[in-house]
Amino acid sequence: MLNVCELYKSIQGESTHAGRVCAFVRLSGCNLSCSYCDTRYAFEDGAPRQVEDIVDEVGALGCDLVEISGGEPLLQDETPALCAALVAAGRTVLVETNGSIDIAKLPDGCIRIVDIKCPASGMEGSFRIENIAALCERDECKTVLCDKSDFDWALSFVRKHNIHKRCTVLFTPASGRLNPADLAAWIIDSHAPVRMGLQMHKVIWGEDARGV
Repeated sequence: MLNVCELYKSIQGESTHAGRVCAFVRLSGCNLSCSYCDTRYAFEDGAPRQVEDIVDEVGALGCDLVEISGGEPLLQDETPALCAALVAAGRTVLVETNGSIDIAKLPDGCIRIVDIKCPASGMEGSFRIENIAALCERDECKTVLCDKSDFDWALSFVRKHNIHKRCTVLFTPASGRLNPADLAAWIIDSHAPVRMGLQMHKVIWGEDARGV
């Protein structure tokens, strides 16, 4: 059983898959509390669901791309089983995790999108450093940045650990806290080995829309 907050079809708003039609399975519960969190409702909202029922509902949505998110999906023991079942059903499976839990528990075939929490998140130091060794080319690392100090910190971290040589790295401005044009300028000026990301779903539907 998994505690599911919501399940819906929308446009993927982030990662290198942004713009694609995607089924989202948002699981409940989180072990962090980031300053810019926009899904606090997922900390507690939710209902228990069987893995098989989730796979069937995703199938009914007709999406080849599926994202498992939260909250923090790796808090739930059955998440790897759900991922394996979706991969076996022929889906491309993205798992968005906050980076504090071992990503190696996820089955082969998943694409791990791993957050690196910057100082302004309030969760600096939560990243499980051993996750770097588990990253492979198909995975992605993401940082959400609130200011120039975050940018400098994140760029130093990425270069120190050569994360950009293991997988794609995305730098995303925190909505309402960092001007995207400023982030773009910093990336250009520093020749940062990263890809800039925007939260496309917020551009389309606004800040507080749920189920998109």
